[in-house]
Amino acid sequence: MKKYLFFTPIILLIFATALTKNSTKKLDKDIFQIKENISILEDRHELTLLDYSILTSPKKLIQFQRFYFDDKFEQKKIENVNTISIINDKLIINKMVNIDE
Repeated sequence: MKKYLFFTPIILLIFATALTKNSTKKLDKDIFQIKENISILEDRHELTLLDYSILTSPKKLIQFQRFYFDDKFEQKKIENVNTISIINDKLIINKMVNIDE
């Protein structure tokens, strides 16, 4: 009878430890996944803010162009801009803006 009184609490403690370990593993996995999702969203947010800050002001865009690219870009008229698409292995070139209208 003494053996049962001695081994029963030990077995219960082993089961409790196993349950605790499993639950903490699941929590750690969930926490890691949430942190990864947050870091991805933060990166996307930073890129969106960068796009917004650059594209909201043409003056800023021109300043960045002068600072980073010197004279590598030149201004084009919108009438000269075309779109290129491939449909059924054929190259199709369309004008962006029709001035004929």
